[in-house]
Amino acid sequence: MPENSALRDVVAALPKVELHVHLVGSAGIETVTSLARRHPASGVPTDAAQLREFFTFRDFDHFLKVYWAVQQLLRDSTDIHTLVTGLAADLAAQNCRYAEVTVTPYNHLLDGIPGDELLTGLATGRAAAAEEHGVDLAWCFDIPGEKGTKAGKETLVFALTNRPEGLVSLGLGGPEVGVGRAQFEPYFTAAREAGLHSVPHAGETTGPATIWSAVHDLGAERIGHGTSCTSDPALLEYLGTHGIPLEVCPTSNVCTRQVPSIEAHPVRRMLDHGLLVTLNTDDPPMFGVTLNGEYLAVAETLRLRPAELARLARNGVEASFLEGPARAGLLAEIDRTLAR
Repeated sequence: MPENSALRDVVAALPKVELHVHLVGSAGIETVTSLARRHPASGVPTDAAQLREFFTFRDFDHFLKVYWAVQQLLRDSTDIHTLVTGLAADLAAQNCRYAEVTVTPYNHLLDGIPGDELLTGLATGRAAAAEEHGVDLAWCFDIPGEKGTKAGKETLVFALTNRPEGLVSLGLGGPEVGVGRAQFEPYFTAAREAGLHSVPHAGETTGPATIWSAVHDLGAERIGHGTSCTSDPALLEYLGTHGIPLEVCPTSNVCTRQVPSIEAHPVRRMLDHGLLVTLNTDDPPMFGVTLNGEYLAVAETLRLRPAELARLARNGVEASFLEGPARAGLLAEIDRTLAR
């Protein structure tokens, strides 16, 4: 137990970043309860115990249904602001200093939120996150892949037309099965030409071919999940040689039944092959996880030493799109923390 306590202290002390967290999926019990009571016709439970049951997933498709139900609670800038500041408070509690948060504008607009309301909520929430919680938020606008190329085009247009402060990347989420990555190539090419980074999901619920497509067709600079990469030696070699980071979300993969347990998760093989692994939460309250909890779970399972934990924290910063003094300062703070 003392050893476990010491490990917890190391994890808590390390400054961290979060590179794979969905804004809608970040809504904690308190936030969802508040939103559900504000919008009682939504059908989302307003009782905390019922919400926890609501968040118990049978499989990936069931998770998506719950996710979409929560998304429909967001109607205006006040709701978005509430969601952003709730996420910032949770990140600050994990000693997370910077996060690249995935937002899906197309779905919000489809659900009836005016574009200016969405942008206002993001802007005011981002300012409050920095001022009240000391957390720097950046945005990844992602395409809901299951809605096809129309969603791709409209997401790109919305991103480039409005270009909110803090927008750093274009992503691709939603179900992977039957949703080829290559069809979104024109939108990722245009986004990269406009200075946005490419960070599609790939290889979470499908095989290595999806990851290859994300790299070759979408110019992926980071891979969301990438869980299946370890089944293809050539892909492992490619990802390692080209330094393409993986946004690994172990507990998420267990909860959506993509892997049976943390012990069975391929993160060990990823690290053994020298891949740039980052640890992330995906949809933290929905999966009952925290960023510190992910670090601790992987550290205990893989028997990591403090220096290896610090390496994971550094990986997150190095894989991020944080720049300049802020990036250098965070890396230096990680080194100082390890030295102590």
